[in-house]
Amino acid sequence: MKKIICSIAVLLTACFSVFASVPKKGLDTATFATGCFWCTEAKFQQLKGVEKVISGFSGGHVANPSYELVCTGTTGHAEACNIIYDPTKITYDELLAAFFVAHDPTQLNRQGNDVGTQYRSAIFYHNAQQKQKAQYYISKLNAEKAYKDPIVTEVTPYKAFYKAENYHQNYFNQNGSQPYCKYVIQPELEKFKKVFKDKLKQ
Repeated sequence: MKKIICSIAVLLTACFSVFASVPKKGLDTATFATGCFWCTEAKFQQLKGVEKVISGFSGGHVANPSYELVCTGTTGHAEACNIIYDPTKITYDELLAAFFVAHDPTQLNRQGNDVGTQYRSAIFYHNAQQKQKAQYYISKLNAEKAYKDPIVTEVTPYKAFYKAENYHQNYFNQNGSQPYCKYVIQPELEKFKKVFKDKLKQ
């Protein structure tokens, strides 16, 4: 697994120059779903240039859903995070690299023991450039056979994002001693930090 994770990071790093662009003024947003949003939030919070990570729901057909309703799998939402970042400090390409390392994008509607469409892998793009980059890297990773199975990540337009209840925000940092945090999130977070050790906040 470690070899696969590192090879993905190296491949995407080598591809960053393909879509070089002038940094935007102010902050920008990336919206990713990588399974449980507690895990997604904990990982992306580590990266330099990420100003804030908000846990919530996107991609569904019910307005203002609760966590309990999303967990039924009937609303169409994925657990997702709005990642607010400074494009002068971290690029969307680098965030995509982190996205593909942060989870297994070949698992359909699940991550590990978390099963259901709410745990699907998804990129909710905010503009045409984000869409192009997401599709490019998926195509490249599949061509390079970075994983033994094809990537099933959904690439879909960002339409609405509903912030999850307050107790879901900054969850790992506030609940690190809980079993799920200790035995599921913590090991994954350590792997993530090793891959992106040069991109971590001090």
